[in-house]
Formats: sequence, structure tokens, C-alpha cells
Amino acid sequence: MKKVLVILLVATTMSCTNQEIMRTMDTVNSALGGEEGSALTNSEVIAGLKKALDLSIGKATTATSKLNGFYNNPEIFIPFPDEAIAVKEKLEEIGLGNKIDQFVTTLNRSAEEATKEAAPIFLNSIKNMSISDGFNILKGNDNAATEFLRSNTYDNLRAAFTPKVRSAIEKVKLTSKWEPIAKAYNTATMLTGGSQVNPNLEEYVTERAIEGLFVMMAKEEKQIRKDPAARVTDLLKKVFGSLDG
Repeated sequence: MKKVLVILLVATTMSCTNQEIMRTMDTVNSALGGEEGSALTNSEVIAGLKKALDLSIGKATTATSKLNGFYNNPEIFIPFPDEAIAVKEKLEEIGLGNKIDQFVTTLNRSAEEATKEAAPIFLNSIKNMSISDGFNILKGNDNAATEFLRSNTYDNLRAAFTPKVRSAIEKVKLTSKWEPIAKAYNTATMLTGGSQVNPNLEEYVTERAIEGLFVMMAKEEKQIRKDPAARVTDLLKKVFGSLDG
């Protein structure tokens, strides 16, 4: 079989001599372990990485959207908002620790509810991965695909995810749990002269929920890269097997 030559940047190669192009392709194929008939094609690399991300996204959203997916996972557990820590401390002082526990539980429930809608948003973002992106990711760090997704889609995901979080917050009545806590704290600070608080729960839960998904996706990506048993298709075995050795 003819040796596969990989063209990463068409505009660049058009300006090179044929000899320079051949040397570049030989270098790329050699770096990928490309013996005759075994080097990866452009389409295989892109398809393999998309499949890896597909699997990572599926497993991450399944893990986070189940009951206690956030609450029982110390890696992504959503705590009482840092910006409102004074509220927590004051409520504990006046014997309302049970309300804090209920509130934190509900924070995590809202993230679990919201991530049920996350998979299509993430999957849509990987459709246009370029050839150069693909090879850079393949030869990158253990979380290179996840970081590519983060850097290229975070703002769009956040914008798309916020309505899901808002709906989840309404569904589990998170605001109704926050208001009595904030009211109790603000009433107490009227006597002490402390500052009133009103953290944005939508923003807080949205960012923590998306971040939690990225954490879980990175774990799945690393598993595929490091563990041959996690490569469940022939394509994944070929693409990520090129990194072994």
C-alpha cells in the first residue's frame, strides 16, 4: 500500500518545493509510527479523536447527571459559594447549619439536572475539527482534546448552558432555598453593619457544572490514551496505538 502523506496546511505546502513537501510528510508519518501501510490518514486521526471525545462526553455526562453525580464526587462537588462564605459562617453561628446543608445539596442537584442536557451542546462543538488541530491534539498532553474543546467552546457552551441551569434551578427550587438563607444573613448584618449579599446562583452553578464536565472528560480522555483496553473500536486502537511504545 502506498505510504500515506499528511498535508496539514495547504497554503504553506503550496509555497514549498516538491522535495520540501516530501520531507515534511516523511517526518509526520515517521512521528506517527508510519511504516508502509500503517501510517494514519487525515480522516482516521480526525474520526478517531471525534470518537474519543464522543465517548468521553457520553461517559462524563452520564456520570454527572445521575443522582449524586456531583454531590458524591469530591472532584466536582459544588460547595457553598466562596463569595458568600460570610453568609455560611454567620448562619452556623446562629444555629442554621441545617439550612446550609440543604442549600449545598440543592446546588449540586441543580448541576446534576442541568448536565442531562449538556451532551448535544458538547458534541455539536467537535464537528469542525481541522486536520492540523487533530494532529496537534493527538501528539499533545493527556488532556489535549479536552483542553482544545475548552479553549474553543467554553464561552459558547456557557451561553448555551445557562438557560439549562436556569431551568434546573427553577425545577429544584434553588432560589427558594437561597432566599431565606440570604434574608436571614442580611437581617443579622443589619445589627452588625456587615455587607448585604446576593450572589448570582445561575452563573455560579453554570460555571461549576461545565467545569465538572471538563474534569470528567479529561479523565476519560486520559484513560483512552493510556489504557489499550479503553480503546473499544479498531479505529481508536489504531489512532491511539500510534502513541504507545
